[in-house]
Amino acid sequence: MTDDPAVRGLSVYRVGGAVRDARLGWHVTDTDWVVVGATPEVLRRRGFRPVGRDFPVFLHPETHEEYALARTERKAGHGYTGFVVHASPEVTLEEDLARRDLTINAMAETPQGELVDPYGGLADLEARVLRHVSPAFVEDPLRVLRTARFLARYAGLGFTIAEATRGLMRELVENGEIAHLVAERVWVETEKALAEPWPEVYFQALDDCGALAVLMPALAADREALDEALGRLHRLPEEEEGEALARWRWARLVEHLDEAARRQLAERLRQPKAYVELARQVAQTRALVADARHAPPDGERLLAWLDAIDAWRRNERVVPLISLVSLDAPALAEALAVAWRLAAQVLPKSLVEEGFKGRELGVELTRRRREVIDAALRRE
Repeated sequence: MTDDPAVRGLSVYRVGGAVRDARLGWHVTDTDWVVVGATPEVLRRRGFRPVGRDFPVFLHPETHEEYALARTERKAGHGYTGFVVHASPEVTLEEDLARRDLTINAMAETPQGELVDPYGGLADLEARVLRHVSPAFVEDPLRVLRTARFLARYAGLGFTIAEATRGLMRELVENGEIAHLVAERVWVETEKALAEPWPEVYFQALDDCGALAVLMPALAADREALDEALGRLHRLPEEEEGEALARWRWARLVEHLDEAARRQLAERLRQPKAYVELARQVAQTRALVADARHAPPDGERLLAWLDAIDAWRRNERVVPLISLVSLDAPALAEALAVAWRLAAQVLPKSLVEEGFKGRELGVELTRRRREVIDAALRRE
C-alpha cells in the first residue's frame, strides 16, 4: 500500500522510461504512472487535473506527475494519429503495456518497486536489445523514429535493434505508412535525437530501413556525403546542451547541402527559424574555409563573411563560428579573430559625427572596415 492519499486504494504502477532508466542506472527525471480499474470521475474526485487531449491523462494534485488510465489502441487510419483509444476499468495492466513500442518500455512496477514484466523487457535490457513488443508495432510509423532515437541514446551501452524489429521498420517504409507522418512529429523526434549522446546512429538507422530517403531525401541522396556529415556531429565549436546542442548538430549535418536543398529540407520538416538561420551561417563558414584552401584570405572575403552572418547586429554569433573554423583551419580562424576585433572598432556613430550620412555612411563604413582588415592581414 502507498501512503499517498490521492492514490490510496487504487491500482497504480510506475511505467515506461522511469522503470527502464532506473534499471540501467541512469538518472530518472520524469515518472509516469498507469492507473488500472479506475474511471476519470474517480481521479477528478481525488483532485487530479485532466490534461489528456486524446486519452485520459491526469496530473497528480501534489507531485504533478502524470497518471494515465489503462487503455488499449486500435488502428483506424494512417499515421501515428490513426488510432481509436479505449480506456475503461476493464483494461488490464498487461493490455496497456502491450500497446507500447519496445519491450524495454513495456515494463511496470508497483509503488513498492515490484517489477511487472510480461513481455521480457528486463531480459532485453540486460541483453542490450531494442525489440518490438508485438506485431502491432507496424500500426504506428512513429515507432520507426522512436526506435532509432532510443538507439541514439543507448548505442554507447552496446544496444542494437533486433533483426525482426528492423524488418518491421522496413515494412513500415515499404508499405507507405512512414510517409503519413506529419512534419511536426518527424521534427520532434529528430530534434530529440540530435540531443542524444550518439545522434549519428539515429540517421544511420533511418537510412538502413529506407525511412531517411522518404522523410529527408536531401540527406539520403548521397551516402558518402551523409557519412561525412554524420562524422561532423561531434565536432562542434564549444560544449552546448539541450536545444543549442541540437541546433549546432543539425547545422553541421546539413552544411554541405546547397541553399535550395537546405531550404527545401527545412520547409519539409517545418523547422524553427533558429535552426534554419544557424544552418545558413555554418554553410557560409564552410564556404569560407573551402575558399581559403585555394587562396589566402583577403579583406574583401573576410568582410563578406562578417556581413553574411550579420556580425554587426548579432555579434554573439562570431566567436562560436570562428571556433568552428579553428577545427579545420587554425590559421584562418586566427585571421578572422583579428579581423573581427579590428573591424568591430569601426563604429557608425563615429562616422556620423564626421558628417557621413545616408548611402555615403554605408559606403565609408565598409571601406574603413576593409581597410583595417587589409592592414591586419598585411602584418600577418
